[in-house]
Amino acid sequence: MNNVVLEAKNIQKSFTDGKTTVNVIRDLSLQVMQGEFVSIVGSSGSGKSTLLHVLGGLERPNEGMVFLNGQRFDSLGEAERGFQRNEHLGFVYQFHHLLPEFTALENIAMPLMLRKGADFKKVKERAEYLLERVGLSHRMTHQPGELSGGERQRVALARALVTQPKVMLADEPTGNLDRKTAISIFELLSDLRNEFNMSMLIVTHDEQLAKSANRILHMQDGVWV
Repeated sequence: MNNVVLEAKNIQKSFTDGKTTVNVIRDLSLQVMQGEFVSIVGSSGSGKSTLLHVLGGLERPNEGMVFLNGQRFDSLGEAERGFQRNEHLGFVYQFHHLLPEFTALENIAMPLMLRKGADFKKVKERAEYLLERVGLSHRMTHQPGELSGGERQRVALARALVTQPKVMLADEPTGNLDRKTAISIFELLSDLRNEFNMSMLIVTHDEQLAKSANRILHMQDGVWV
């Protein structure tokens, strides 16, 4: 693991509410190496989710820089950042954000179908493989409303992997699940990271689950502690 795939340099992020400015991230730096599994733990309001949004190009930092595969990422225009996200990043959230009118297979295939010139047959084969990999090949034609919470999160995980991302960003991926299901999802994340040789950055408040990572970072009030 000697290649940096995702890097933040001296990131600062603040939000203004009326006349009040809230500093959420304060001069924070981070490197994620190829194939590395990093977990970020901290209490609610410590800035973890905001950091993930900045790293994933969903929000711009007020100061500092973000690099993806060695290239400046945060300064790109909205369309180009969207393209880079689709090409290189996978996202999993606490709430699955699946499209309710589509089947499990269609939800997984969606990120690839958005690409220009997508080969439907190959996309379908890829989505079917990932459904099988997360143990849900028998739920292929079911819509999200017909799936359990753990099953929906497995579909969301497969969707994040369908583009074969360099980096997986996960924001409290087990926070909405019971303990047994949370452990199974975390174990699945670890297995898939190894299978696809991708880096993974997970935000969680659960230090016990976070211990399976290669590296644990603790965040409080927008800084490492």
